[in-house]
Amino acid sequence: MAESGPRAAEATADRGWRLRHLPVLLGAVAVLAALAAVLGGVTRGADGALGAAAGVAVTAASYTLTTVVLAWADARDPQLVLPFGLGLYVAKITALGGVMVLVASTGWPGLVPFCLGIAAGVVVWTGVHVWWLTTVHARRSAG
Repeated sequence: MAESGPRAAEATADRGWRLRHLPVLLGAVAVLAALAAVLGGVTRGADGALGAAAGVAVTAASYTLTTVVLAWADARDPQLVLPFGLGLYVAKITALGGVMVLVASTGWPGLVPFCLGIAAGVVVWTGVHVWWLTTVHARRSAG
């Protein structure tokens, strides 16, 4: 069931709210990818630089896809968020597992930096998202 009342009117008036945080998050992971590439390059050479940056990029692509799909689903009907979210989660974890198995089977020396880049991307994306929600978004909602 769709919302009604002042909150629904506000959401309708501001259709961009579902994606407003995305530029901030993408900026943060772009900085992280550059730092990860430098750190990976210093510690493991070119393969480390590529692996670390690629790991951050995989995380950013995954979270961006989720954000866009769930924003689309929520804009159509909030009841679509759960099925689309769960389906997307299963698809992404399956794809990531397949990529990890494939990369591990090659013996590529950038695998460990790749995994660390994924982990760092998750931490930074989540941390910046929490910061954005508790500061920027909270101020907009309150005022």
